[in-house]
Amino acid sequence: MEKKKVMLVDGMALLFRAFYATAMSGYFMINSKGVPTNAIHGFTKHLFTAINEFKPTHVICCWDMGSQTFRTELYSEYKANRGEAPVELIPQFDLVKEVVQELNIPNIGLAGYEADDCIGTLTNQLKGEAEVLILTGDQDILQLLDEDISVILLKKGYGNYQVFQEQNFIDEKGITSKQMIDLKALMGDSSDNYPGVKGIGEKTALTLLQKHQTIEGILENLESLTKAQRNKIETDLEMLHLCRTLAAIHCEVDVCCSLEDSLLSINRNKMLAKFNELELKNLDTILLDEQESLFV
Repeated sequence: MEKKKVMLVDGMALLFRAFYATAMSGYFMINSKGVPTNAIHGFTKHLFTAINEFKPTHVICCWDMGSQTFRTELYSEYKANRGEAPVELIPQFDLVKEVVQELNIPNIGLAGYEADDCIGTLTNQLKGEAEVLILTGDQDILQLLDEDISVILLKKGYGNYQVFQEQNFIDEKGITSKQMIDLKALMGDSSDNYPGVKGIGEKTALTLLQKHQTIEGILENLESLTKAQRNKIETDLEMLHLCRTLAAIHCEVDVCCSLEDSLLSINRNKMLAKFNELELKNLDTILLDEQESLFV
């Protein structure tokens, strides 16, 4: 029997990528009701293209539920560098979830947590029952790599991916996926707006982790570090521990979704009715003929 394969989709990663791909040229695909649909159209195209490429048997879409999370409570500057969502994108947040619902794909999210946390939780729940594929544009999720867990990173354009399994991650990065959390704690993350240890960049952080394995290992061997490295870590010790908490995906969120509820089975009539309502053109042609089994 063919092994079940569940694709966990980072909804916001696809939606934002799709929006900015056309918004930069001012193309928002405004329909006859005055509603922009460029992000929804691109999101659906990304989703269908990945379904064609990786052929999951099950799909679940995870979402951020607002900017306030347990991380912003711990550190008010977390992601504070990000501006308000563009006005043309705002109405598309709810509409894209309606499209996903009409595709018979579960929408999962929980206030106070990020989509990554929901993906991490569902990965833990489902990895014993199915191969897990995570579709995102965000490298933070690479910390979840494990046996039977792959990460598909979206690259520029449609159908361009960098696929990571645990071994090729180790080959490329020189550390394990689990060490990524400590790497980000040491070097910080400018995208998520937390500093790590001031003065320690990726190269130094990688060297320290390759030698000492973990932050605990580094702290137990402070005397073997250079004086400058030791001073930096001792000065920012509290921030180091905070940044590790911010970097770690929380895999025990109060969400669940069974394989039974996420079986990929699309009602073609419901899908087309939603596409017609929003005036989304040519999307139904993307799923290949060989994918007819997806439709009921």
